[in-house]
Amino acid sequence: MRFFAAFFVALANSAFAQQPPYDLAPEVRPPYYRVRHEASVRPGELAFPVSFTLWVPPGITSLRGVIVHQHGCGEGSCKSGFSGAFDLHWQSLALKHNCALLSPVYEQPEKADCQLWCDPRRGSDVAFQQALKELSVICSQPELALVPWVLWGHSGGGHWAGGMVLLHPDRVAAAWLRSGVPPIQAVEGRPTPYPISEAACAVPVMCNLGSKEGVTDLTNRFAGVWPGVKIFFKAMRAKGALIGIAIDPLTSHECGNQRYLAIPWLDACLTSRLRSKTNSKWTLMPAPKGWLTAMNEEGIAALEPVSADKFIGLKERSIWLPTAAIAQAWSEYVKGTAVIDTTPPPTPRNLRVKGNQLNWEATADIESGLAQFIIERDGQFLDTVPEHGKNPYGRPVFQNLQYSDTPTLPLVPMHYIDRTAEVGKRHRYRVIAVNTVGLRSK
Repeated sequence: MRFFAAFFVALANSAFAQQPPYDLAPEVRPPYYRVRHEASVRPGELAFPVSFTLWVPPGITSLRGVIVHQHGCGEGSCKSGFSGAFDLHWQSLALKHNCALLSPVYEQPEKADCQLWCDPRRGSDVAFQQALKELSVICSQPELALVPWVLWGHSGGGHWAGGMVLLHPDRVAAAWLRSGVPPIQAVEGRPTPYPISEAACAVPVMCNLGSKEGVTDLTNRFAGVWPGVKIFFKAMRAKGALIGIAIDPLTSHECGNQRYLAIPWLDACLTSRLRSKTNSKWTLMPAPKGWLTAMNEEGIAALEPVSADKFIGLKERSIWLPTAAIAQAWSEYVKGTAVIDTTPPPTPRNLRVKGNQLNWEATADIESGLAQFIIERDGQFLDTVPEHGKNPYGRPVFQNLQYSDTPTLPLVPMHYIDRTAEVGKRHRYRVIAVNTVGLRSK
């Protein structure tokens, strides 16, 4: 039972952590909003300062939910949360379902115990709900304080998101836990375990981790992740929970290409679970019966997924998936993370040309995000923006990506300067979006 201690020690000593102060937050103006809470010294209250940045889809009349993108432990991961609400790919998921996108930043000093925030019972639950109330007033969306939550968390953020499922199952539409889960068994020196309720078992949950986190590499500093995930998964599934496991065969603790399964998985869950307000309340629909596949001790599927009513194995040892399409995407992801996408991204819009400068807007492809834009002048190829997208942990993307699945700062603008344009000559420009599997928009 020492894997939890080893896991968090590894986090505290992680080499990718940055240094204070926490002064990297991009400026916000509508449709972005931010509130900040100072640290408290009172018992049971949040020990660290925290800021919450919110994006609300422009022109929306009523929100149906709030998607929370929760960073992990350590200064580096915490600071990465500053750009979470600006992520175009996650915004596309929020836009499709009339949801806001929220990115908290807990200002944890590197040597501090991240349990002081990633355990929601230690003040972060209260701070989160208070922030939703404050933001609901600032952005003039009063329903924000009441709508269901859609939770994504990395590392300590996975602990936080899973803990919120167990504490508030009636508020959570779905939760994706990357490389972190809440404790459900007593371990000396670690947080009190959470009870598993019947309501929590009705919430779709996916446990996602890299194979090097204890599945194929037992010497990796994050090798304690897999034993913890197995305990959590087996305890939940034994009680009939709608829970799955997706093991990334390419990574360790970094997020890799997980968003190409996480966002479609959440999309499928929200399509079935979110509904409009009824009788002045926001309620969640039951999840579908879904698809199942048998799992061995290494978390690998022993059979191709089949619909739940055709599954003949032990359901308490099976992986749950919401739809046939997600079952197919899951099968592709666990083999090499190359989730297939055959649909082109949305067409860019609102292209403005002033002199030799171009600006435009675009919505990311919900399946495969945005890799780059092609610029054409007078019907001929001119350039790409950016010339080469950056992502050391997975597919290159337009906004670049950090270790914790958020864009790099400063944010990459949708902007281009045509330095070879002829002075005084009128040109005709086109901008074409390209997603991360190479498909082009109209």
